[in-house]
Amino acid sequence: MDPLDPRAALDALIRERGGDYASLSRLIGRNPAYIQQFIHRGSPRKLDEEDRRVLATFFGVDEAVLGGRSDPAPRAVRAEKARRHPAADLVLIPRLALGASAGAGALDGDERVQSRVGFHPAYLRELRTGDPAALSLIRVEGDSMVPALSNGDEILVDRGDAAERLRDGIYVLRLEDALMVKRIALNPAGRTLTVRSDNPAYPSWPECRPGDVTIIGRVVWASRRID
Repeated sequence: MDPLDPRAALDALIRERGGDYASLSRLIGRNPAYIQQFIHRGSPRKLDEEDRRVLATFFGVDEAVLGGRSDPAPRAVRAEKARRHPAADLVLIPRLALGASAGAGALDGDERVQSRVGFHPAYLRELRTGDPAALSLIRVEGDSMVPALSNGDEILVDRGDAAERLRDGIYVLRLEDALMVKRIALNPAGRTLTVRSDNPAYPSWPECRPGDVTIIGRVVWASRRID
C-alpha cells in the first residue's frame, strides 16, 4: 500500500494515537466494521466528505491527509465546521480488559484496551470528572455491590479523583492484593475508614487504616444491560 494512500495514513494515525477501528466507526456514525473495511478491503473507495472532516478534526490533521482537499482555514475554523456532525466532539474513553475483582492490577495505562466508548464533553462535565485522560471503563465482576452495581455492569472510573480527595462514595481500590469495587465511608476524625460491600452476604472491612488501602479511582457512572 502506498504510504501516501489515505487508507495507509488513517491506519497509521489509529496505531499512533492508540485508537481502534470500531470506536472510530461509531464516532462517524457507521457500523463497527466500517473503518476496517475501508482500510483493508478498499470499501468504500473513499471516505464520505463529512466522515473525512470529522476524522481529520479528531486527529488534528489536514483533510488532504485522508484524501480530501487541503483546507487553508485555521484549525479552529475547521473544528467549528466539523461540529455539524453530532459525534465530532466525543471523547473516546478506553474500555479496559479488566474486571473489578480480577486480582492484583492497577489502572495505570498498561492494561490492554479492549475498545473505546464515546462520551460528550458536556456530559463528562455534568459527571464532574476531571482530566479525560484519567478516565477508564472497566467491568464489574460478582454481586458483592448489589443493588448499586451488578455483575457485568460497566463503570466509569476517574483516576484523577482518588486518595487525595477521598470522601464517602464508591471506589475501585486494591485491598488484600485484590482489585475491588467497594463503598468507602470515612469514620469520625478521618483516621480510619470502612470498606463496605452493599450486599450483606459479603464481608466489609471496618476501621481500615488509609495506608492499608490503595485507592485507584472514584466510580462516577455505571451502565447496565437490561435483559
